[in-house]
Amino acid sequence: MGRLTGGDPSLLRRINSAVVLHALRGAQTPTLTELVHSTGLSRPTVEGVVEGLTGSGLVVEVASDPGDARRQGRPARRFRFRAEAGHLLGIEIGAHRIRVVLSDLSGQVLGSHGREVPEAASAEDRLDRLRGAVADLLRKAGVARSTLWAVGVGSPGIVAAGGEVRLSTALPGWTGLPLGERLRRSFRCPVLVENDANVAAVGEHWKGAAVGTDDVVFVLAGLSPGAGSLIGGRLHRGFGGAAGEIGALHLLGREVTPEHLLSTTGTPLHPLDEPAVARVFALAKQGDVQAKDAVERFLRRLVHDVAALVLAIDPELVVIGGWAAGLDGVLDPLRSELARYCLRPPSVVLSALGQEAISTGALRLALCHVEERLFAVARASPASR
Repeated sequence: MGRLTGGDPSLLRRINSAVVLHALRGAQTPTLTELVHSTGLSRPTVEGVVEGLTGSGLVVEVASDPGDARRQGRPARRFRFRAEAGHLLGIEIGAHRIRVVLSDLSGQVLGSHGREVPEAASAEDRLDRLRGAVADLLRKAGVARSTLWAVGVGSPGIVAAGGEVRLSTALPGWTGLPLGERLRRSFRCPVLVENDANVAAVGEHWKGAAVGTDDVVFVLAGLSPGAGSLIGGRLHRGFGGAAGEIGALHLLGREVTPEHLLSTTGTPLHPLDEPAVARVFALAKQGDVQAKDAVERFLRRLVHDVAALVLAIDPELVVIGGWAAGLDGVLDPLRSELARYCLRPPSVVLSALGQEAISTGALRLALCHVEERLFAVARASPASR
């Protein structure tokens, strides 16, 4: 490493700008004096940074409080971070629906919109419906597309770092789709695409059941369960983005495929879709013996899948989400099984965000990207956006 020197004034300006902006974003309407105290910078430095941030549109001066009046001189000047200077989108792309969430630069949700999508819809049809949902939401919120700073997307399948879907069995025509590239053409801003279970884990850590817990497994329970993991508060994607694909564990034995597990007739369940599975669970609630056996097999398989992941990662918390999270009796067998295998079994809870977990996590992806740009001192200042 080269010797660090103080000869780069632009670096120092970026550091000071990030420090002041962070203080402004975390406060209500601080005065210059309060910013000096909270940042440890000199008053002339803070004044210069605030002036630059005001010119960039990220900061605005606000009216003084009545209590700021002094015996002599004018009231203290107050400023605030302009969260409305830009906007973010969080998008969930699912087998049956698309959900879009809009926020300002602080992550405050301004609106949401959803659209139903046929499970058999082609990739092009699904993308068209996504664009329509975005257009409807922006129009309803009165927000111009040009104000979007970043878009986060949660999609089924194994997603490469650049946004290409390497494999997806849930959506027709989705495997091989350069999803990130296609969406960047529509938005003309950074688009971050991630596996749906991964972003759900991020969402629960931000605003859901995993707030304050940094070692977490989120299980997206469904016909083919998937999982997202946070280790030390950071998303664990794996070498190729396939970490957490516990739905592939059934390949170890043909007899434990979902079609066999949920069969009530001795022949594979067909068609294997959520309505068919819902009928099996409804029959089980009504006391049908074959259906009850099928549900028990399904839950046992889910428990074993989750146990395998927990043994590998040793999380503090397991969050169960997805449509199967609403099934009766999910938590107790999972807790019992983990207690058998784990030296220190993790806590097991249901998702606090429910159907909003994926879109919330996708929004957090976009917010993290913006925060990195606003507060990273090694990059250009926010004013150069």
